[in-house]
Amino acid sequence: MNPSRTRDYTPLYLIGAMCLMWVLLHTVLGTSFFGPTPYNTYTRQALAWRQGLLHLPEDVPHLELAIFEGEYYVSFPPLPSVILLPLTYLFGMATPDALLVKLYALGACLLMYSALKRAGYERVSAAALAFLICFSSSLLPLTLDGAVWYHAQVLAFFLTMAAVCLLTMDRPTLALLCYALSVACRPFNALYGLPLFFTWFSLSRRADVSWKSTIKPLIPGVCLGLLVAFGIGAYNFARFGNPLEFGHNYLPEFSFQGGIQFSISHVGNHLKTFLWGMPVSWENGAAQIPKFGYSMLLACPTLLLMLIQGMIDLIKKQASAEKVIVVFTCLLHAFFLMFHRTMGGFQLGARYAVDLIPYTFLFLLLTPEKKRVHWAEWTLLGAGFLFTFYAVTLVHI
Repeated sequence: MNPSRTRDYTPLYLIGAMCLMWVLLHTVLGTSFFGPTPYNTYTRQALAWRQGLLHLPEDVPHLELAIFEGEYYVSFPPLPSVILLPLTYLFGMATPDALLVKLYALGACLLMYSALKRAGYERVSAAALAFLICFSSSLLPLTLDGAVWYHAQVLAFFLTMAAVCLLTMDRPTLALLCYALSVACRPFNALYGLPLFFTWFSLSRRADVSWKSTIKPLIPGVCLGLLVAFGIGAYNFARFGNPLEFGHNYLPEFSFQGGIQFSISHVGNHLKTFLWGMPVSWENGAAQIPKFGYSMLLACPTLLLMLIQGMIDLIKKQASAEKVIVVFTCLLHAFFLMFHRTMGGFQLGARYAVDLIPYTFLFLLLTPEKKRVHWAEWTLLGAGFLFTFYAVTLVHI
């Protein structure tokens, strides 16, 4: 048999489609495919580390910096700066942030394709589904700009999606390491531990695997995860004297300007916007796309598809315990995100809802009987992508 006939070139086509999408958008927007960004907080932190500093050497007024004991600190979890550190030796302050967020998204998409093909999806369907799960959502605008907020979130998306895919590929050590590293970007991603561990134990027990054989493969990953957690805690303690403090509580808006970072009082307003908000509003008789978000179910349509399928499973009494845990944790995660004052601030769609997309992919992989995508699902995802693609050209985050 000719090896070329069995070689899978679909990933190359998938990479080409993503690059074409990004080139078109950057051309229309007149922005750089590579970066860098003026909101280069993580690059500055990496450069400060090279000087032996835990704080920035000076204030940078346009950045979100924590002020603690007269020094200026980066107020975000540190993992992206670890990635950027070696790059600063090549690029200095001009690290290609916009390119990096694209590479994270590209990596996530390719991992999803591999997991879907392994699950039994035909190549073209697997590629199209992986592409649309990623880019029919609020992830798309985040991949155009490597600014500090988007850099952390897209890296967390990649790491969380990698954890989901690797776990279903029986690679628990790498899966748990990626999970732990995702928390070093987005702390609420710690909630993914519940469905990841529950799924591993549940599927192992269902396959009649012994407890010893179920637990033993997890030990290296758990140890690596604990090392990551210890490193983050030690870094926070060295800066602020508190292993759980990343610095947000020392931002001026929360430390002395009267703002409240997390409060249940924020949830009501967020529900109005991120549950019921429409993607188009009317102002002065003209259609406008809201610049402060709209329903996450429309901004990230895979969430809507998961909830619909979950309800169908319940009605048909086909809901497995793993899928119930996935949906429950997703809803809990969404609720906790709404405790935050801004839920992402100025945005297209629902930026924080990007953190929830890996739940939908895990839910899909836990449906082994599903090997094809229904036309209604293609329609919803395709419409979501076309709208988001168009909206990106109008709303610049």
